[in-house]
Amino acid sequence: MTVQDSGKVALVTGASRGIGYGIAEA
Repeated sequence: MTVQDSGKVALVTGASRGIGYGIAEA
């Protein structure tokens, strides 16, 4: 896995968590 791939995974994971928190607080 390249550094770029790791960055993409982290970005997607962070976005998913952000969406999850947004729904939880809604």
